[in-house]
Amino acid sequence: MATDQIEPRRILVTGVGANPGFGLARSLTRLGHHVVAADANPLAHGFLLPCVRPQLIPPADDPGYCARLDELCRDLKVDAIVPAIENDLAPLLRMAERLDEAGVHLWLPEPASVHACVDKAAFHQALTEHGVPTPRSWWGDTLDQVPDGTELVVKPRRGHGAQHVHFTDNRRHALLLDELVPEALVQMRLRGVEFTADCLVDRSGRASAILRRRDLVKAGLAVVSTTFHDPVVLDLVLATLRAVRAEGLCCVQGFIQDSGAVTITELNVRVGGGFPLTEAAGADLVGQMVRGLVGLPVDHDALAYRGGMFLTTYVETLAVGNAADLERIVTAEEAAA
Repeated sequence: MATDQIEPRRILVTGVGANPGFGLARSLTRLGHHVVAADANPLAHGFLLPCVRPQLIPPADDPGYCARLDELCRDLKVDAIVPAIENDLAPLLRMAERLDEAGVHLWLPEPASVHACVDKAAFHQALTEHGVPTPRSWWGDTLDQVPDGTELVVKPRRGHGAQHVHFTDNRRHALLLDELVPEALVQMRLRGVEFTADCLVDRSGRASAILRRRDLVKAGLAVVSTTFHDPVVLDLVLATLRAVRAEGLCCVQGFIQDSGAVTITELNVRVGGGFPLTEAAGADLVGQMVRGLVGLPVDHDALAYRGGMFLTTYVETLAVGNAADLERIVTAEEAAA
């Protein structure tokens, strides 16, 4: 852990209704920071975390999204915003200049880097140009080149959270799914050990990465994970970060195939849902993210970790009650703001 602590900050976390945002909000409160928990769903489970200030916000594509975040930053004296869901990246980038003028910290890569990560076709092109192994992919007018008789994955170019992802070994089925999946991209399906690297890239470009196997995955979430060390995997993760000019907090995913080859599949410009394992293994991921977020140096020595640490996750009922009661709690928080 970091040897020097920073004073508590008021940090707005978006997407607390999903695992990454929920975990990030909880980790920040444990570190002593004051969290404004924001989500577009009035029943977001992150609103029920102790010590957070729940705030309902419009969806990221709503015309009122930016105005609402401006209002929250002003009224609640927010020090920083950390998005934990991809949908919020585009509007926050548009707000970046005025957030900076208002003294609100936002730590995201440059727009071209974000685009290269949220658009899977652009990500494939960036990695291919830099010689980083990534699955063969087809989209748009190249879909007629999809081979038959091989395992395929059909997914949205700009999807997230394993939504609209389909598997098939039939080219005809893949082309039919193109009609159903928004902006479909078809990839060769990989087999082997799936992994995630929780990464933090400081403002000078130096990166640290914590590797964890995704031993059991359900609906895109690693419910059983184990940390490990592998120099080949680490080198490719770092090469991926350089290829897209990543900065700040992010996570890289890929496979160690049965042949031993390592292939990178995606990079998310947000914390990974399984990052609590990274912290349990000794890496001060969120603490160092906050340091970089507010312009302080990142202590990469504090991001060292132990291999062989495991995490298991299960679905738990957090609360049962009248939906109107939770909506009233959120509304009352808004009125008090």
